[in-house]
Amino acid sequence: MNCAARESARSQAFEAIWANELGDVFADVASYYDRANAFATLGLIDPLRRRFVSTMELRPREKVLDMCAGTNVIGIDLLKREPSLDVHAFDKSEAMQEVGARAAQAQGLRIKSFIGDAHRLPFPDNHFDVVTLQWATRHLRAMAALGEIRRVLKPGGRFYHCDMLRPANKVVEQAYYLYLRACVAVISTAFDSAPAARRCRRYFVDAIRMFYSTEEFSRLLTELGFTGIVGKSVLLGTVAFHSARKP
Repeated sequence: MNCAARESARSQAFEAIWANELGDVFADVASYYDRANAFATLGLIDPLRRRFVSTMELRPREKVLDMCAGTNVIGIDLLKREPSLDVHAFDKSEAMQEVGARAAQAQGLRIKSFIGDAHRLPFPDNHFDVVTLQWATRHLRAMAALGEIRRVLKPGGRFYHCDMLRPANKVVEQAYYLYLRACVAVISTAFDSAPAARRCRRYFVDAIRMFYSTEEFSRLLTELGFTGIVGKSVLLGTVAFHSARKP
C-alpha cells in the first residue's frame, strides 16, 4: 500500500475517533498518562525517551517545537541537556499541557505552551531549528501533520520522530497485538479509565495495525521532501526513531 492510500484508509477508519473521542480520552488519562506508559512498557519508556533524546543534535539558543508535547517530558529533557533552548510545546489537549506545565515549573524550567490542531500549526514558515514529534503520529493525519512540520522548519532544520510502529516481522506483529490488547484492558481497569478511554481500547491496537513500519515511515518522509532520513527500529520493530532534515 502506498502512502497516499494508507493515509486515506486511516482517515476513513479513524476520523470520527480523532475528531470526537480522543480529546476526552486524553483529558481523562492526563493525570496518570506517564504512569500508564511506564506500566505498558514494563518500565522501558524512560530508557527509550533518553535514547531518543540522545539522538538529537542541539545547539545553544535554538528554537525548538515539541509537537504533541503531552506532559512535556521531552521538552524537560531537552532543557536539562541544553538550558538555553527556546522550547515551544504544542498539543491538542489542555489537560495534558496543564500536567506538563506543572512538571516544568516544579523543575524551574520555562516551556511556552500552545494548544491547537497539529494539522494547522499557528507558526510562520521557516521558524524552528528543531521539531520533535513522539508517541502521537498514529493519532494524526500523518501526511498533513508532517507537511506542517516541514513548513515551519528552517532550511537545514532537523526533525526527530519516535512512535510505536507496525512491526515488519509478521510473527512479532501478531504477538505485539495480543500484548497490546491485554495491556490496554488491564490499564483501563487498573486506572479506572473513563468511558471514552474504554470505548477506544480496540482503536489503540487498530491504530498501529494500520500504521507504518520503520521503512515505510522513511519512505513517507522522503515523499514529503525531507532529506538525510535515518530510521532505526528498536524493540523488534515495535518502536522506531527517525531523523530527517528540511533541505
